[in-house]
Amino acid sequence: MLVAVDIGNTNIVLGFLDGDTIAGTYRITTKANHTSDEYGLFLTEFLRMSGFQPSDVDDVIICSVVPKVMHSFRSSIVKFLDIDPMVVGPGIKTGMNVRVDDPKSLGADILADCAGAYYEYGGPVLVADFGTATTFTHVSDKGVVTTGIRAGAAALWGDTAQLPEVEITRPDTILGTNTKTCMQAGLYYTFLGGVERTIRQFRKELGGEDFKVITTGGLGRVFENDTELIDVYDPDLIFKGMAHIYSRNVK
Repeated sequence: MLVAVDIGNTNIVLGFLDGDTIAGTYRITTKANHTSDEYGLFLTEFLRMSGFQPSDVDDVIICSVVPKVMHSFRSSIVKFLDIDPMVVGPGIKTGMNVRVDDPKSLGADILADCAGAYYEYGGPVLVADFGTATTFTHVSDKGVVTTGIRAGAAALWGDTAQLPEVEITRPDTILGTNTKTCMQAGLYYTFLGGVERTIRQFRKELGGEDFKVITTGGLGRVFENDTELIDVYDPDLIFKGMAHIYSRNVK
């Protein structure tokens, strides 16, 4: 079994890949002050909940955009599983031509998302990851990074004393009658409109190229059924990408 770990700014998500099957996924909050023992306990308990033991794990691959977490988490893998994990980063083989000015600056999560989309759904493909920050990446071309809806919403209620925190969800109507529903409608439709405009701009600048649009990330499911411009929402895209990357690099 392969354990794939996505270390993001908000959450660390673990996927247990048993052959071609994702046997379980688990999510914990990203915190830089967790020790290797704490991460190890999380990992072994999640394995137990999925019916596995540490001895069932053949290897581990990590995709991280939070360097300050890597030492403790990597140490937990070595200590609890006796495995030196593969880390997605510069020099890793993906089978794709990364055409950006500085390939080392491309986030490991974006690289894994693109590998998952390209090898699972074929190219050309535009990958939209609705995470803490929202990224749009056309495989083998330049990507665009925009403000994520979660970051935007947090800034809205964090900087204004009287506005409440609201769940980011599709409102029943855009005609809000109270502060909460007005905020939800504004956040939802402003963001959705930005997504659709970005996809259309990619098509325009790529000469009308007919590419698939694959979305992922925790907020992707909120928008998947409300626009015809999204072809597939795949919450496990990054794990599929890491599995493909692992198979190309394992000895």
